[in-house]
Amino acid sequence: MSVIPSSTPHSRRWLQLWPLAFFLIICAIGLYSLWHYWPQIILNSAMWQKSINQQMSALLREVVENPARAGWSLLSFSFVYGVLHALGPGHGKVVITTWLATHPSRLKSSLKLTFAASLLQGLVAIGLVTVVLGILALPSRQLHMSSFWLEKGSYLLVGILGLMLCGRALRKLQHVLRKPQRFTSFTPLHVHDEKCGCGHQHLPTEKQLEAGEDWRARAMIVLSMGMRPCSGAIMVLLFSKVIGVYSWGMLSALTMAAGTSMTISGLAFLVHGFRTLAVRMSGNKAPVLWRQVAWATLALAGGGILVLAAMVMWLSAQPVVRGIRPF
Repeated sequence: MSVIPSSTPHSRRWLQLWPLAFFLIICAIGLYSLWHYWPQIILNSAMWQKSINQQMSALLREVVENPARAGWSLLSFSFVYGVLHALGPGHGKVVITTWLATHPSRLKSSLKLTFAASLLQGLVAIGLVTVVLGILALPSRQLHMSSFWLEKGSYLLVGILGLMLCGRALRKLQHVLRKPQRFTSFTPLHVHDEKCGCGHQHLPTEKQLEAGEDWRARAMIVLSMGMRPCSGAIMVLLFSKVIGVYSWGMLSALTMAAGTSMTISGLAFLVHGFRTLAVRMSGNKAPVLWRQVAWATLALAGGGILVLAAMVMWLSAQPVVRGIRPF
């Protein structure tokens, strides 16, 4: 094997970028559709949320009369609610999908992140209602204001996470661009694999996977996703406390969190699979320098998306001017 400058035509190198072009086209179509149908999505979501709240309140009233029979119906309904509620727009899905799409990570670790974030979201709702209404005996308006500031705090953490990822990506780009590169040619019959010894990196190394699972980034992801309590869980906890079945309300909130975890885990599995497929399709063709710059640039774009999303959500968040009134 000789070490000479690569002679791959420039046009053929651009043809190897078709997975990235396809991904960008899909993203553009999705963003346009979301922008066009966003008002209708918000309206339908509000109507759906109102109907769900009415059914949840009715189930809680039945729990008062017959806990053994209605309790299981309440928990089943709460689980389905958590699954469907997680399908709607939310900053948690933005965080986890951006992280998984732009950083190498093990699937098992990614699923742990989604479960921990969903569990924390349920626990935060329970702790908030318990402290504000049970211990401090404050009105429900204060409960709403506390939830609002927790929501703002979660958006702030999203922005900090984005800045942290941008800084890490910029340092990576600086290191890659300053490092001397070697160009290795190979025969057309050469078959790449993890142990072929051609000098090309085909898949993320164990060190890169561990870097993608940095505990600071993981902690920030869990906190930014889980700090904002679910509005449905707040409603259930408040109403269950009013009618004297608060223990069932806590079980309902945790069951919602389990349903939310199922949906977000499915989304994480899907994004992780697409990213792995993209790596395998491009790993054996593109030059090493190009791949390193491309993944670092993608990580930089992911951090920028999180910063932009945090700014939009921070500015659009509005406090509720009245207390929660369960149906």
